Amino acid sequence: MRRFKYIKISKSKKIRYLTNYYKKNLYIVFLHGFMSDLEGEKPLNFEKFCRSKKLGFLGIEYSGHGKSSGKFTNGNISQWTNEVKLTIKKIVKKNNFILVGSSMGGWLSINQFQFFKNQIKGFLGIGSAPEFLERLMWKKFTKKMKYETKKKGIYNLKHGNYEYPITYQLIKDGRKNKVFNKKIKSKIYLTMLHGSSDEVVPVIYSKKILKIFKNAKKKMIIIKNGDHSLSSKKNLKKINIELTKIVSNVI
Repeated sequence: MRRFKYIKISKSKKIRYLTNYYKKNLYIVFLHGFMSDLEGEKPLNFEKFCRSKKLGFLGIEYSGHGKSSGKFTNGNISQWTNEVKLTIKKIVKKNNFILVGSSMGGWLSINQFQFFKNQIKGFLGIGSAPEFLERLMWKKFTKKMKYETKKKGIYNLKHGNYEYPITYQLIKDGRKNKVFNKKIKSKIYLTMLHGSSDEVVPVIYSKKILKIFKNAKKKMIIIKNGDHSLSSKKNLKKINIELTKIVSNVI
């Protein structure tokens, strides 16, 4: 049974999170993807992983996602980055931690290095998608789609069985959060996992992340026939093996 909690980060905003508490131990901080939540297989997997290894765990659900307060269309990368920062400060406090970022969570993870560079000891990315708003969405919008987004402030993008309400403010804010031009000097353990059959985010995005971290002990793993989410039991097992390696190097 998952024990969800809420944290008040402003007068009007409550963020839902999932945690277990180990006062002085290393934490794993899980950041989910765009329009995802903490109900999926990955957060459950990492919570179990942490319990079995007596590690702290924190999974964060950004505003407008899952059961956290706020409208999705009011959110953006800057806002979600800040919510992650505030929640880590309140729950993880001074403990060291390893970031696990799935898809957009990989982008939000990179953004945390400006706030916690000494506390972050490792980063594991799963189908990471930094700068996806501009590169994978906006650049592929037709002139008509761009016009509608600018005029109405929003465009409902249909993708598979889903509909994504993409606001113009979200696109513009994404441009303020560029990370591929950064150089992060933290000496961390860095592992990027990416499915070879990822239909959403090309493998090159994970490869580009490796270039940001100049001093990291880094590794790229391409999972054969893996999809974007890598949530199958087999793939989660592979992810856990790599996370165990990072943990054993850090502790």
